Amino acid sequence: MKLKCRFLCLFTITVSLALSSWVSTAKPKGEASKVSLPEELLDATGKAVSGETLSGKYVGLYFSASWCPPCRTFTPKLVEFHKANKDKFEVLLVSADNSEKAQANYMKKYMMPWLAVKHQSIAANLLVKKMGVSGIPYLVVLAPDGSVVTKDGRGDVDSMGDKAFLKWKRTQGEKLSRK
Repeated sequence: MKLKCRFLCLFTITVSLALSSWVSTAKPKGEASKVSLPEELLDATGKAVSGETLSGKYVGLYFSASWCPPCRTFTPKLVEFHKANKDKFEVLLVSADNSEKAQANYMKKYMMPWLAVKHQSIAANLLVKKMGVSGIPYLVVLAPDGSVVTKDGRGDVDSMGDKAFLKWKRTQGEKLSRK
């Protein structure tokens, strides 16, 4: 039994390393680390959707779960923020729910009009690690080029409402002008 457990652990680590190309960890010289998103995502019904649908938009990586009271408070605010900015801003749920069914029910209950990373997938786990998520809800905002604009998207949406998007664009513009 111990040998079988060790084999499974080793296998999991090997697969994680092999698939780590989904989330870029290299920092090119003079450039902030960029995040690559999975090629296949899920819509609210669980149907597979191409990650290409996020191309050219700012993306909010939303780390959340249905069992989390602060998440249940923030999610409706994020849904409204998304509606007001849907032409230029998309959300990608990275769920900490206990099952695929709980994730799907959470998306349905709060009418989340966005995509999700497959529940507890290697890609989801890599995003959690890459973004340094230590608590939820957590909203990381990525620029269209995959660079991190802010790791305090939740605070921005809570305090600034719709004006948060203008702040993110300005921040990204300042980053680009310094290059």
